[in-house]
Amino acid sequence: MDSKIKHLEMIQAIIARMAHNSFLLKGWTITFVAALIALLAKTPSVIYLVLVFFPIFTFWLLDGFFVRQERLFICLYNEVRLKDLNLIDFNMDTSVFNNKDNKWFRVTLSHTLLTFYGGILLAAISLLIIVA
Repeated sequence: MDSKIKHLEMIQAIIARMAHNSFLLKGWTITFVAALIALLAKTPSVIYLVLVFFPIFTFWLLDGFFVRQERLFICLYNEVRLKDLNLIDFNMDTSVFNNKDNKWFRVTLSHTLLTFYGGILLAAISLLIIVA
């Protein structure tokens, strides 16, 4: 039983790290976008507003990667949780869970990421329309 618990703890640590990375990316997105908008308020320029789109898309795509990795390790966790004690081999390979629901592009366009980054993107687009 100890080997199964250790394996689950290892997987859980990876899941927690991926969730933490995703959380940090969201914070950095808000920080960068707010800083660029503050810069835009001080010296209005379309160039600064166009620069707002770069961190939004970059962090959105990177966040999609971390959320995908988190989902893959959750699938691995569930598999190990149901495994017989004799079959615990400390395997960390998640490639067997790479199905259509866990594709990177699909995860990037999931409801949570689309709502968060899409909302920021819509705000930036509306600001671009107002400034331009």
